[in-house]
Amino acid sequence: MSTLYTKQGQNIWKTWALMSSFFVVAIFLGWAVSWYFNSPIILIIAVVFAVIMNFFSYWYSDKIVLKLSGAKPANKKEYWDLYTITENLSITAGLPMPKLFVIEDPAPNAFATGRDKEHSVVAVTTGLLVMLEKNELEGVVAHELAHIGNRDMLIATVAVVLVGFVTILSDFFLRATIFGRGGSRVDGRLQIVMIIVGIVLAILAPIVARLMHLAISRKREFLADASGAMLTRYPEGLASALEKISQHNQPMRKANHAMAHLYIANPFKGEKRGKFFTKLFMTHPPIEERTRALRGETT
Repeated sequence: MSTLYTKQGQNIWKTWALMSSFFVVAIFLGWAVSWYFNSPIILIIAVVFAVIMNFFSYWYSDKIVLKLSGAKPANKKEYWDLYTITENLSITAGLPMPKLFVIEDPAPNAFATGRDKEHSVVAVTTGLLVMLEKNELEGVVAHELAHIGNRDMLIATVAVVLVGFVTILSDFFLRATIFGRGGSRVDGRLQIVMIIVGIVLAILAPIVARLMHLAISRKREFLADASGAMLTRYPEGLASALEKISQHNQPMRKANHAMAHLYIANPFKGEKRGKFFTKLFMTHPPIEERTRALRGETT
C-alpha cells in the first residue's frame, strides 16, 4: 500500500531522475552546437551567460520575490499565531526560524523562498490567515518549511539555469542554421540535413526543457506535502487547507507567472483537471491528487 513515506521516496527519486535527464538534454544540445560550428567557445559562452543571469536571481531571490508579491514584514504582535506556529514547527524540523511576511490579499496562498535555510522566507496572504483553522495553518506552514528543508530553491534555480542554457543554445543554433553559418565540417546534402535537424532541435529543446522544469516543480510539491504532513503528524490539516484554498475562485491581485510555481497553489486559479497534455503544462499537481495522496486514498 502506498503511504506518505513511500511517496516521499518516490518523488525524491523522480526529481533527481528528471534533473539527470535535464542535464543530458542540455549537454547533448551544447555538444551538437559546438560540433556543428566546430567551436567549443560557443558552449562556454552560453554556459557562462546562463549561469550569470540566474546567479543573481538565486542570490537575491528572496528580495525579488517579495518585491513582486508586495509582501510586507509580519508584525509579531499582530500575527502571533503565525509566529508561534512557525517557531514551533521550525524547532521540530531542526530549521532556523525563517523571516515571516504577509501579503495583503483575500486569496488564500503562501510561498517559501530564500537561497538556503539560513536566509529563508515564508510569506502568507491575509486571506489564508482568515480562512484557515489553526491545524490547517500548521499544515501550510509545515509544507513551506519542507520546501526550505528539502532545498527546493536550489533545485529550482539549477532547473532555471538549465532552461536558460538550453533556450540560448537553441536560439543560437536556429539563427545560425537559417542564415547558413555552419562550420566547415558539413556541406552539401549533409548541411541541409543538419539545418533541418537543427531547426527541429531548436524548436523542441526549449519545450522539453520547460516541461522538465514544470515536472520537477510538481514533484517537489508532492514531496513538500509528504514532508510537511510528517512534520505535523496530521496530514488531514494540510489536506483540508488545500481544499479550502482550491475552493476560493479569485486569483491573487499580484499574481506573477515568473513566481507562480513558488506558491502552495496556483495563484491564477482555474487549475484544469484530467487531461494528460493539460497536466504537462501545470506548475502544480491538481489539488485532488494532492489531497488523495495525503489521505492515502487510491484512485
